[in-house]
Amino acid sequence: MSNNNPIPGNKPFPKGVSGNPAGRPKGSKNRSTIIKKWLTALDKGKNPMTGDTEDMTVEDKMTLALISKALKGDTSAYKALMDSAYGQPKQELETTGNSEIITRIKWTDE
Repeated sequence: MSNNNPIPGNKPFPKGVSGNPAGRPKGSKNRSTIIKKWLTALDKGKNPMTGDTEDMTVEDKMTLALISKALKGDTSAYKALMDSAYGQPKQELETTGNSEIITRIKWTDE
């Protein structure tokens, strides 16, 4: 059979031949780079904490909106802020009994 018609389970292309010969275009940006650019974009907005209009980044506005929701009692907003500021709390498991089972639990957590 020809290398142009790959068989399921075999390599789809012969050695040295790429499925994307042109590759990613030079200068193209990945998603995280684009998101970071827009999160740092400046915009005038009303600061809900002070009431003043000021230049803020989109990230500032989003964080202030989350703080505002948390202050109104939104527990998921509070959790997101606390996890972001201080990291997620470590969970520890205290058990007694078979040490083989305890060892397995510890290994899956690493």
